[in-house]
Amino acid sequence: MSRFPKNFLWGASSSAFQIEGGWKEDGKGMTVADYYSFQRSAIQADTSIASDFYHRWKEDIGLMKELGLQMYRFSISWARLIPEGEGRVNQKGIDFYHQVIDCLLENGIQPVVTLYHFDLPYELVKRYNGWADRRCISAFLHYARLCFRHFGDRVKCWQVINEQNLMIRVDERMNLCESDLWRADQIRSQMDYHMFLAHALAVEACHEMVKNGKVGPAVSSTCTYPLTNQPEDVWAAKMNDAMKTLYCLDMHYNGKYPGYYLRYLNERNILPRTEPGDEAVLKKGRMDYIALNYYRTLCASYLPADRTHPRGLRVFRGNEVDFDQYGYFRDERNVNLKTSEYGAQIDPLGLRIVLNEYYRRYGLPLLITENGLGAADTLTLEDKIHDDYRIDYLREHLNACALAIEDGAELMGYSLWSVIDLLSSHQGFRKRYGLVYVNRDDLDLKDLRRIKKDSYYWYQNVIRTNGEEL
Repeated sequence: MSRFPKNFLWGASSSAFQIEGGWKEDGKGMTVADYYSFQRSAIQADTSIASDFYHRWKEDIGLMKELGLQMYRFSISWARLIPEGEGRVNQKGIDFYHQVIDCLLENGIQPVVTLYHFDLPYELVKRYNGWADRRCISAFLHYARLCFRHFGDRVKCWQVINEQNLMIRVDERMNLCESDLWRADQIRSQMDYHMFLAHALAVEACHEMVKNGKVGPAVSSTCTYPLTNQPEDVWAAKMNDAMKTLYCLDMHYNGKYPGYYLRYLNERNILPRTEPGDEAVLKKGRMDYIALNYYRTLCASYLPADRTHPRGLRVFRGNEVDFDQYGYFRDERNVNLKTSEYGAQIDPLGLRIVLNEYYRRYGLPLLITENGLGAADTLTLEDKIHDDYRIDYLREHLNACALAIEDGAELMGYSLWSVIDLLSSHQGFRKRYGLVYVNRDDLDLKDLRRIKKDSYYWYQNVIRTNGEEL
């Protein structure tokens, strides 16, 4: 007997800038993701080609059908539909996504669509620094309503913003340049608030425009263990989760900042500017479900504040994602966990903990939209990729999902990252997540041929048996 419900959705994921390519074809505008990929690209390791889904989508959807996928979670490129981010609409971009969505449905695959996945139209940055300005909210709502109007008759499951809680911490994704860094916390606070408003307005628009539509956020989930059993370290671990993830979910659920986050904003004197009516907007934006991306767990100890490091001050680590916060927590290495070759600590039990925690806290259905292992896969002379390490990783995390379901968590489905190899945000094509190998590397496009990995056949059997054969 399967440990997964009969209606459990088996899926895989991608994002527009990491898979599509065709970055300026058929009228598409430049995005923040495009701009920064070109800044650091090594010849072809940029968004101009990526995995070339823009030209090979029929072939790739055929591979999804053969795999047995029941859902495909992907993002729409805002700048492909509205090249300048606001104003003129690009019909060729709309036509492209019509074709993709229709083809998915014809092949029995439910489209699950993210509106915004790290790729703000760059023209909005040039005009008014993007999310730092309230005008970006109106631009985003216009884009969201355009998507609901054109695709809402067929797409019923929507995510507004992918990993807002992580994106706000990464300078290049928010287009924070060196001249801004002296006031970066204030800018991040204002951008974050504007995205909360945009999210709430998009939720309301989806409920208004999409019959039977469901909408929610996709958060970067965190599960933090205390370094020791000292009460201060236990508290530090809880605050690490609160400051990096739960504050975001609390806002989406309650329509206001939780008390602990308001305290931090006041400590740093970075309360965002608000306007009359905002509170009512935020209250209407409650999510229908929680989508979560899970890759690793964290570990923390208490970090006391002092005269030179005031309470609430954040100091970012070299990876631009994790930070220490004085008076709250310091990130530590968990010596009890193995790490991937790219440094992520591997912890299937943490996924079970996260699923239980979110369901207990909010009582909403859950959907895993990203979970996977990035590795430097090797193509053999026989055109094979033997990725047993990825199979082991996925098996252990799916077993954690089954245990969370037994614990009582309502888990709608599991969408692994990623369906095919795609452009990693910082490691290009050296770091691969896909079930299907794309025959290219950072320096050579080769033939972009699709080659099924061992994990493809393994996941195909998992789907066929509804998880009975893990």
